[in-house]
Amino acid sequence: MLRRRRAPLLLAAGAGVALAASFAASPSADGRGVPSALHGVARSSRAIYTIGFVVVDYKYSLRGLAPGSADYRVKLYEVHLRSAKKLLKLCEVNRGFYVKAGQFVSSLRQVPKEYVSTLSCLQDQATPCKFRDIKIVIEQNFGKDLHDIFLDFDEHPIAAASIAQVHRGRLNNNQEVAVKVQYPGLERRMKLDIMTMSLLSKSVSLIFPDYRFEKILLEFERTMSMELDFTKEASNSERTASCFRKNNVVKVPPVFRELTTKEILTMEFCYGHKVDDLDFLRKADISPTKVAKALIELFGEMIFVHGFVHGDPHPGNILVSPEGQGRFSLVLLDHGIYKELDPKFRVDYCKLWKALILLDAQKILELGEQFGVGKYAKYFPLIFTGRTIDSKSVLGTQISGEEKMRIKQDLSSLGMDDISSFMESLPPDFLVILRTDGLLRLEAGAINHISLRVKTNISYLYLRILVELAGLLVQFNDCKHKLMDKLRWMLQKISLGWYRPLM
Repeated sequence: MLRRRRAPLLLAAGAGVALAASFAASPSADGRGVPSALHGVARSSRAIYTIGFVVVDYKYSLRGLAPGSADYRVKLYEVHLRSAKKLLKLCEVNRGFYVKAGQFVSSLRQVPKEYVSTLSCLQDQATPCKFRDIKIVIEQNFGKDLHDIFLDFDEHPIAAASIAQVHRGRLNNNQEVAVKVQYPGLERRMKLDIMTMSLLSKSVSLIFPDYRFEKILLEFERTMSMELDFTKEASNSERTASCFRKNNVVKVPPVFRELTTKEILTMEFCYGHKVDDLDFLRKADISPTKVAKALIELFGEMIFVHGFVHGDPHPGNILVSPEGQGRFSLVLLDHGIYKELDPKFRVDYCKLWKALILLDAQKILELGEQFGVGKYAKYFPLIFTGRTIDSKSVLGTQISGEEKMRIKQDLSSLGMDDISSFMESLPPDFLVILRTDGLLRLEAGAINHISLRVKTNISYLYLRILVELAGLLVQFNDCKHKLMDKLRWMLQKISLGWYRPLM
């Protein structure tokens, strides 16, 4: 029996090695085919070993324990933490797309908290590439010597991520620029890494039929393919700048198209600090609450107004600059991953929020059927508002001790099979929303440290969403303008601090 269960992993191992061997047989343009392929074999082997260990650990550590029992919960926590640390080590050693995959997983609020807390440190981890390799990429792309393009070019990167690093430079007209340069050989490496991840995912699902993550992997592959083409990032950046052209708080650095290719992106250099840098906010006398509020409104507008959503809003991609109206501005960087939301999905998502606000359990379940999640719709209130499906606690108020106990019971009863089934059944648009929501909650909490006034005065945010909901529904359902006027009036009163919703 054990031999049969090992078969899928052995098959994945063989396929991964065979794939790497095929890369070795066809040398790359830079003449590094064989060394690159051998490196790929090592990376694949580490991944297969790690996932094999995790699978066996789950299978045998939880064997014979009743799901939901106290012993099961204790053991499950231990296995989650142990496995998360194994995956963290794998990401740190393999680097590249494994780091991106770890960042992707850590931003999903639906995975166990042990994974989120352990893998979240990957958001700031990256090892810069040697400058001589970066210089070769630049000169090959433009067909010119580096110093014929730039008056000055700092050899030391100001930022490094998993697929590229950013250098500060100065054009011949003295314009300061930030130059994002892709690491060499990434596209070949991505093909091997994605194939290995896909084989491992399928192998795990053969052993554990309830563990299905193919849809998440497809979304990850889609986002990585988009992120590797910097001309697409330039287009996304320009579109986002157009969306927020009338917004005095949001700044998107202009792109220099003549110095942008698939592997290089040149944009205006903008000063700023990470959005969660509390020391900077204090020294600059910038209100963390106002920054958090502006951040949430920025992404609320992306989702509910424009339907064009930044897919990687971690702190390194959002800077706070002390310049601009209102004493600060948000500088939005890294536009490689965007999702254009389907109009019908946006309407249904608006309806879901309306149902969450009005505590309409029946409507939430109905919308769950439309989203394709079935019985898991009951967890929507838990995910978005921290309440149970049958909660009577008005949003913006404290929940009862009894409801806290029910939430704890709901969470403890969730197994990995529930999580994987839920994630697999979600539409792709929803995965983007959940990932963005997860990252923003982490950032908002960090910005305001312990408690957000924005969070406690949550009715303000929900009414902002209702305003956008009404505006969106006008486009599709020919709603009356009176609803918009009424909601805006309510919003103004909340801003003054004396209106209290009766829902």
